[in-house]
Amino acid sequence: MGWLFQNFLFIHIVAGIICLITGFIAATARKKRGKHTIVGEVYHGSFLIVFITALIMSIWNWSESAYLFYIALFSYGLALLGYLARKMRWKNWLRTHIGGMLGSYIGIVTATLVVNVEKIPVLNELPVLLFWFLPTIIGTPIISMISKKYIGKKKMKAA
Repeated sequence: MGWLFQNFLFIHIVAGIICLITGFIAATARKKRGKHTIVGEVYHGSFLIVFITALIMSIWNWSESAYLFYIALFSYGLALLGYLARKMRWKNWLRTHIGGMLGSYIGIVTATLVVNVEKIPVLNELPVLLFWFLPTIIGTPIISMISKKYIGKKKMKAA
């Protein structure tokens, strides 16, 4: 791999780490202006960088990492959907925001695991297919619980 690819990879890794950290913070922070929204903006910005670098590197190395192209498209598509739902406040925006942002987080966790699991002792003994599905299996009920918590609160306040 040449120096240019290595630079893209470095930027991708740094932005990915920021995304994983800020996504977790935003998901666990109180849902109000302040920490949640600031960290959410950083999450979206770092995800955009992860998306762009993933597209470039997957096209560059298509035969080995074409699957990353599709993960990047799908995951960032969810992040953008969740981000725009909040910014534009369309009908049912909160449900779309929660599903999009947490769905994108599941996507980046999945990509991180799938790409790196072979380098992690003990985990590299397990089938890789497990790491394709485990984040979704764990994350989907969490999305459902968070949606019920916040959408239920909003409906109760409106009543």
